[in-house]
Amino acid sequence: MKILRVALDVPLDTLFDYSSGEAGDVPPGARVLVSFGRRKMVGVVAEITEHSDLPPERIKPVLRVYDDAPLAGEILRLLRFCADYYHHPLGEVVLNALPVALRQAKAAAPARAECYRLTAAGEAIGDSELPARAAVKRKLLQALKLAGTLTRAEIAALSPRALPAVKDFVASGWAEEGGLTDPAPAAVPASPPPPLTPAQDQAVSAILSQPGRFQVWLLHGITGSGKTEVYLRVIGQILQNGGQVLVLVPEINLTPQLEGRFRARFPHLAQVSLHSRLSAGERLRNWRLAQSGRARIVLGTRLALFTPLPGLALIVVDEEHDGSFKQQDGLRYSARDMAVARGKQAGVPVILGSATPALESWYNARSDRYRLLELPDRAVAAAVLPAIRCIDTGRERLADGLSEPLIAALRACLERGEQSLVFINRRGFAPVMRCGQCGWISTCHRCSSRLVVHLRDRRLRCHHCGHESRIPPACPDCGNADLAPIGQGTQRLEETLAGLFPAARILRVDRDSARRKEALPAMLERIHAAEVDIVVGTQLLAKGHDFKNLTLVGVVNADGALYSADFRASERLFAQLMQVAGRAGRDVLPGEVLIQTQFPTHPLFQALIRHDYAGFAQSLLAERRQAGFPPFCHQALLRAEAGQLDTALAFLKKARAVAPADFDVTLFDPVPAQMARLAGKERAHLLVQAASRSVLQAFVGKWDQALTGLGGNVRWALDIDPLEF
Repeated sequence: MKILRVALDVPLDTLFDYSSGEAGDVPPGARVLVSFGRRKMVGVVAEITEHSDLPPERIKPVLRVYDDAPLAGEILRLLRFCADYYHHPLGEVVLNALPVALRQAKAAAPARAECYRLTAAGEAIGDSELPARAAVKRKLLQALKLAGTLTRAEIAALSPRALPAVKDFVASGWAEEGGLTDPAPAAVPASPPPPLTPAQDQAVSAILSQPGRFQVWLLHGITGSGKTEVYLRVIGQILQNGGQVLVLVPEINLTPQLEGRFRARFPHLAQVSLHSRLSAGERLRNWRLAQSGRARIVLGTRLALFTPLPGLALIVVDEEHDGSFKQQDGLRYSARDMAVARGKQAGVPVILGSATPALESWYNARSDRYRLLELPDRAVAAAVLPAIRCIDTGRERLADGLSEPLIAALRACLERGEQSLVFINRRGFAPVMRCGQCGWISTCHRCSSRLVVHLRDRRLRCHHCGHESRIPPACPDCGNADLAPIGQGTQRLEETLAGLFPAARILRVDRDSARRKEALPAMLERIHAAEVDIVVGTQLLAKGHDFKNLTLVGVVNADGALYSADFRASERLFAQLMQVAGRAGRDVLPGEVLIQTQFPTHPLFQALIRHDYAGFAQSLLAERRQAGFPPFCHQALLRAEAGQLDTALAFLKKARAVAPADFDVTLFDPVPAQMARLAGKERAHLLVQAASRSVLQAFVGKWDQALTGLGGNVRWALDIDPLEF
């Protein structure tokens, strides 16, 4: 009797034995329906064996074997490695790598792509036959002629009004809906690639000189140096050889513009996107296209990492330094690090690209674990790096958070007909509401944080747990009716700029204004079309965007991270400011960046002025080496949360007491987390450090077993290579 060892989505670090019963031969990676207690659950066959520790009468047969393609062995190996490295139950890792529709007991719907293609009548339509104001329909018509076939998701990425437009095409007989088919050959040739700079050419040649073997390439290029063009040239050769490509980006908002560039370059090949904004049906369709090998390019956020790709030949991780690649709940994995692991298992090259690489990646490149490729110049011949200047707010008087030099620069930019970006990484109207009489401050009762003022909605909101309440008419403590918002947020900054420049077209881009699925693409379209004069933005606009007419960037409230106790705070601030500064002067127009700060002589700002990432990274690595921080050690964090802080700390003290003693590791004392209270739970943690990664892994493996038996009314989790404390 064949014994199927099945991975189930339960918080138990074990596989469960079932017999194949009447199902016959069941391959590893197959989805099966099994009886688990009183429930019926979908699982994945992880192993097949001849023996079980259970008596035969206790081994139940599988209830059903799904007839879709099983997970490939390569993906199962990767998921097992991920579960082992991050000490997370294999069943949860495997099942959460699947689309939601494949985790459900009911059979997944047939793979109907809801694609659209032009009919013969549609192919014959010219742009001039469409109404003059039908810009979206013209854009849609061109895209369909270029690609041959587009899915609903790809059409929606063109414009918020593109889906209604394609339905009009169908009603007019110009388009028809199709099934899950490969795109037809392009009606027009692909867009010609721009000429490469010498540095780009050297990078492309170096990567292509070692085809079909594992190598990590760190592509360090200044903002606007054309890293994406390097990706496209390498990808073009990989696709020509018949391979598949996986491209990971940190943020959903970066996918539409990359989709456009990839589709323009490779219109005759199928590409799909995988990210959390897709509906369950869209994700299932795209996942199946990738699994079948028909989608040659897979573009997505970190959840796309575990997509089965039978022809995988290259992995690209863009903006590899970004903290969004590390998941902060459930399976706390780093998609960047697992991308390197996947590349090694599959024997394919991995490109990590960034203008400000993570210090760990920079150290690996300097230690010859990775190969370093440099792009020191901007790709547009006439474009130069923007001039960066600090405005000393200790000397300059601020008017509603803006200094006179910044206001004057904004006015001059408007007079020249150019665009500007005012960057502040804090949405809402103001960080806090305060009573000037008794000192009351609006705080969240569920978190160790302040409630942010959203004046237009008359609400106070917590940006950590989502709690919100009405703005009180008077102080809850003393009854004073004169409550005042303190500090700056995007909404207040937008209001201030509207008062200073009443004729300017001002657009606020933050998570509030971009909450709807189609909102951000529409706003980016307005900026590219020069329908906006001043953009007020948060980190949504800090990276990846290429606005040709944007020449001025002003940074407000840049000093907050300098007060942080997090040893990575200065690294993150430098990366953020370098990225947002890189939005200026990316074309022929020169760019200028003004940073308001109380510490203009700080080494971080001086390195920014020089655009000297390498020098700043070298100084940070020297500090890290002296302090014994990563990358010169390896860390694990035991996180605990409970209703009371004392309960969480008591659990961590017990955990420290049961830690195995025969390992060369350092265990620190349990301490409250930086945000001790979150969503009504008190949080604390215990840090472990080791000089060797293998020693730390062996220690955590034994410690994890001891922790399971501690019990208590505490929720705990292990975080390997933590980024947040």
